Amino acid sequence: MVNNLEQGFFGIGIQNGKTPENLGVLWRSAQNLGASFIFTIGNRYAKQACDTHKAIGAMPYFHYKNFDDFFNNLPKGAMLVGVELDKKAVQLETFEHPKRCVYLLGAEDHGLSKIAIDKSHHLVKFKSELSLNVSVAGSIIMYDRQAKFNF
Repeated sequence: MVNNLEQGFFGIGIQNGKTPENLGVLWRSAQNLGASFIFTIGNRYAKQACDTHKAIGAMPYFHYKNFDDFFNNLPKGAMLVGVELDKKAVQLETFEHPKRCVYLLGAEDHGLSKIAIDKSHHLVKFKSELSLNVSVAGSIIMYDRQAKFNF
């Protein structure tokens, strides 16, 4: 187990998010589950709603115009963890979260872009045949990280 002094950091965000409600719910979970920052990629839906805890004022928020802009600005030493139903993805139950990472989720209707899948250092998935709501998937990822690091 990693102790709190070695916890590293993580950020979480959505590529081409579908609805403002999903962003708001994800950001609220991110604030509650220890994220260091939140972000969006693309202009499909870059504004928020449902952020009743005002997470955007409590932690850094970044917006990237496209995947390359995002990837070129990953924090130094951070691993990119894509969350996607993909044959190369490992099951969340057996996944070891990197100490320093950025979790990237795609919209429910399109998932992650091919370039995002190809450039991810790790791909993780759930035991599910169908995609989950993006804010639910992100919340599960963050909870699993917290549980495995025993915070």
